[in-house]
Amino acid sequence: MTEDFLIEIGCEELPPKALETLATALVTSLTNQLQQAGIQHGAVRSFASPRHIGAMVSALEAKQSDQIIERKGPPLASAFDAEGKPTQACLGFARSCNIDVDQLEQLETEKGTRLVFKQQQAGLPTPSLLPDMMIKALNQLPIPKPMRWGNLTTEFVRPVHWLVMLWGNDIIPCEILGQQASNITYGHRFLAPEPLVIAHPSHYENLLREQGSVIANFTQRKEIIKQQIEAQATKLNAVATIDPSLLNEVTGIVEWPVALSVPFDENFLDVPAEALITSMQYHQKCFPMTNHEGQLLPHFVTISNIESNNPTQVIKGNERVMDARLADAKFFFETDSKQTLASYQERLKHVLFKEKLGTLYDKSQRIATLAAYIATQLQADVSQAEQAGHLCKADLMSDMVGEFPELQGVMGYYYAKDLPRDVALTMKEHYLPKFSGDDLPSTPTSCAVAIADRIDTIVGIFGINQPPSGEKDPFALRRAALGILRIIIEKQLDLDLLELLHEGYSHYHELANENTVQDCFAFILERFRSWYQEQGIPSDVFAAVMALRPTRPLDFQHRINAVNEFRQLPEAQALAAANKRVSKLLIKEGKEDISRDIQASLFENEDEKQLSKLILDKREQVAPLYQKADYTLALTTLASLRTPVDRFFDNVMVMVDNPEIRNNRLALLANLRDLFLYVADISELQ
Repeated sequence: MTEDFLIEIGCEELPPKALETLATALVTSLTNQLQQAGIQHGAVRSFASPRHIGAMVSALEAKQSDQIIERKGPPLASAFDAEGKPTQACLGFARSCNIDVDQLEQLETEKGTRLVFKQQQAGLPTPSLLPDMMIKALNQLPIPKPMRWGNLTTEFVRPVHWLVMLWGNDIIPCEILGQQASNITYGHRFLAPEPLVIAHPSHYENLLREQGSVIANFTQRKEIIKQQIEAQATKLNAVATIDPSLLNEVTGIVEWPVALSVPFDENFLDVPAEALITSMQYHQKCFPMTNHEGQLLPHFVTISNIESNNPTQVIKGNERVMDARLADAKFFFETDSKQTLASYQERLKHVLFKEKLGTLYDKSQRIATLAAYIATQLQADVSQAEQAGHLCKADLMSDMVGEFPELQGVMGYYYAKDLPRDVALTMKEHYLPKFSGDDLPSTPTSCAVAIADRIDTIVGIFGINQPPSGEKDPFALRRAALGILRIIIEKQLDLDLLELLHEGYSHYHELANENTVQDCFAFILERFRSWYQEQGIPSDVFAAVMALRPTRPLDFQHRINAVNEFRQLPEAQALAAANKRVSKLLIKEGKEDISRDIQASLFENEDEKQLSKLILDKREQVAPLYQKADYTLALTTLASLRTPVDRFFDNVMVMVDNPEIRNNRLALLANLRDLFLYVADISELQ
C-alpha cells in the first residue's frame, strides 16, 4: 500500500536569495532519510515561495521494510580465553542482547574479526516515522542565522505560523517548530488571505494556485517570470537583460508574478549604462531593456506581486521610485567627473589596505611596479601598465563607487577618458575574473595589472601570517590564485610564477613570514588540484606533475595534458610501474644522486646493453621535443621503451654483489627515469 505525503512550513517572508537552496536541502535530507529507513517511494517534489516551504513524496510505502539490526561486540581475540571459554566481555555482550553466547555470529572488519548480534526487526508504519524525519531534515537546513520568536525556544530561518503534515487524507498528529500539524494552509497575503483546507497532498499545488494565488513550485514560477519579462521586451521591440541570480532572487520575492514595463526619463541615459543597470538590478530588483545593438533603453521591467485592478498606478509608482534612484546615480557621476583620477589617487593615502601592509595608495604603487615588470615579460607597453597600476584603485574614492561598490573599476574606465585606451580599459578589467567562468582581461596591459594586483595581495597576506584557514578566506585569496592561473593559462602567457612572487615580495619593506614566497607558491599550485578535478583529470596525473613543481603555470598545463594522454596508452601502466620500481631502488640504496655516467664495459647482459643504447637514442629524439615543450609527443616516443624495460627487469639482476656492476645498472635505471622526469614523475600514476 502506498500514499502521498505532504509537509509544508508556513512562515513569515523567507530570505529570497536562500529560498531555492533551503527547498533543495529539505528534499535532499528527506530523500536520504527515507532511503536509510528502507521506505520505498516515488517522485519527491519541493515547494518554495516567500511564505511556504515544503515537499511532497508520491507513492510512499505505508510501512518500512523489515530491518536487520546489527550490534557489534568485542573482538574475537578478547572474547575467548586460551582454552576457548568465553570471557566476561563476551558474556556481558551476550547478556545485553538477551541471548546465549553460541547464538552470536562473527563479522570480518578492517580491524579484525568481531562478535556480532543480528536480529530482524519488523518495519514500522511510515506515518509514525515521518515527524522525527522532518525534525531532523529541518535541523539540517543550511540556516546561517536561525531566529527565535515569541516565548518559544525553537529556532528556524523565520517565525513559523502554520504546519501541514498530511498522509493521504489524514493529518499526522505532531508538533514541529511550535506548531501543531493540520491540513490548513494560507494563500497570498493580500489576494487570498483566508485559510485553505487541503483534502489530499495531490491537491496542494492546484489549490494554492487556483484559490490561493500562489505558484508554489519555484522552478515553474521562475519560468513564468522569465516568459513574462521576455513578452514585455517583445512588445517594445527590445531585448531584456535577465541576470540569472537576480531572476532567482525575484522568484523568491513574489508568489503571484505580474510583469510590468516601466519607462524612465531619457536624460538619465547620459549616465554610464553600467551605473543605471546596477541601480535597476541590485537596488530595485528590476530588469533593464536594451535595443538589439545592446544599447540601454529608457525602459525596465518590474515584477509585481499582485494583479492590480489599476496597473497604471503601479507603473507610475515604480517610475517615481526609479527616477529618484537614477537621479542619485546621475548626481554622483556628474560630481565625480569634475575631478581627475589623480585627485582620487591622493585620497588613497588615507585608506588602510591592511594593517602592516600600508594604505591603498601604497598598494597601488606596488601594483604599478610589479605590473611594469610583468609587462616587460609580455612585451607589452610598460609605461601604460605602470600608469594603469598607479590609478587602478583611484575610483574607489569616487562617490559613485561609494554608493555602488559593484562598479569599482567600471567607473575608473569612464573617469579615465583622457588617458590612453589601454590604460582606461585596465581600470575596468583588472578586477577580472571576478568569479568562476567570468571573462578575462582582454589586453596584455590589463592582464599585467590583474596579475600584479592578485600577486601583491597574496604575498602581503601570507607575509603577515594570515593565510586562509578552513572555510575562512576573508581576502578571497583562493579566488585570486585561481584568477592568476586562469589568466596565465587561458591567455597563453609564458610567465614564471615563482619569479613573479619573488618580485612581488621584494616590493614590501618588511614581512614577518620569512617563507612567504614558498608558502605562496605552494598555495597557488595547490589551486590546480580543484581546477583539474573539475576538468575530470585523474588525481594521479596531477600528482605526477605536481611532484616536479613546475614554476610556469602554462608549462604545468602542457605537462598535465601530456601525462593525461600518456596515461591512456597501453604501455603506460608497465612504464609507470617500472619507474616506481626504479625510484624505490634508488631511494633504498641512497643513490638518488648517483652519477649518470654509464660504463658499457661493465655490461654482462644483452638486455642491459640494448636498453642502454635505446635510452641514448631516445634522449636524442626527445631533447628537441622537450625544448619546445612538446611533452605529448615526447612521452609517446618514450612509450616504445616498455618492451626493453620489461626484458631488462626479467633478465637482469640489479642488486648484485659486485658494487661496480650494481652502481652501473643503477646509473642506467636513473638515466631511464630521468627521461620521464623531464615531464613528470610517472611513478605516481596508478
